[in-house]
Amino acid sequence: MNRNYAVTFRILEEALPYIQKFQGATIVVKYGGNAMVDDELKHAFARDIVLLKLVGMNPVVVHGGGPQIGELLDELEIPTKFVNGLRVTDARTMDVVQMVLGGLLNPQIVSIINAHGGRAIGLTGKDGNLINAKKMVLEPVSGDYNPPEIIDLGHVGTVDSVDAKVLEALEDRGFIPVIAPIGVGPDGVSYNINADVVAGAIATQLQAAKLILLTNTPGLLDKQGNTLSTVTRDEVNTLITEGIVEGGMLPKTECALSAVENGVGAAHIIDGRVPHATLLEVFTDGGVGTLIT
Repeated sequence: MNRNYAVTFRILEEALPYIQKFQGATIVVKYGGNAMVDDELKHAFARDIVLLKLVGMNPVVVHGGGPQIGELLDELEIPTKFVNGLRVTDARTMDVVQMVLGGLLNPQIVSIINAHGGRAIGLTGKDGNLINAKKMVLEPVSGDYNPPEIIDLGHVGTVDSVDAKVLEALEDRGFIPVIAPIGVGPDGVSYNINADVVAGAIATQLQAAKLILLTNTPGLLDKQGNTLSTVTRDEVNTLITEGIVEGGMLPKTECALSAVENGVGAAHIIDGRVPHATLLEVFTDGGVGTLIT
């Protein structure tokens, strides 16, 4: 037998149990990092999503866009201020956020998926009141005797609730939802929400089989810097307590952990710099990141 055929058969044989297991299941994928800016990775990701749909799964894509927002703000000479890693978002900045996420990146992602044979539909969390948001307020401790200082981040929000009916209706009709992480408050005000948080909230509301977070790292690392292929909730909590998981990986890890603790089957933090990372994580034994169960 031709060696290439043998390799192909082995790959298909390894994938078959996973295809059977997750038939009809919802897979929520947070799309960001290098996978959103490298052309080869963009198309590889789109093909992965289309294939998931073709084999009977229901992928839901939530995308970020922080670097692209920053670039346009710079071009427009709108100053940016960060507090605890969060972009302070005044009304003018929020206009740029909506322009980039909803008007530029979301249609681009939809177009690439559709170009590879998918049936993607772009949404923001404002459409159909999909993501009901509330304003985020930071209250850093300012001392034992002084009241905490309230820091106003403007239009930065958190998820209050998700209306699953909107996504279920699209899934039932064979569409792939592609969601920009913008929510709407009870007063109609728009809020910019972290894409990892939105993906986790949607995965929880849909009780997804998997939440997959694409990153620019190999996954969760141990003290020696080795990638952990599988960890439990208790092991993740230990990594956080010991300070091994820190910085930008901390909120991402906490988001994944919260999803698992609230009914999502498993969460994956994977290396989005690897072509077809999503398929490799779902359909192979080894994967390309960390599985949290």
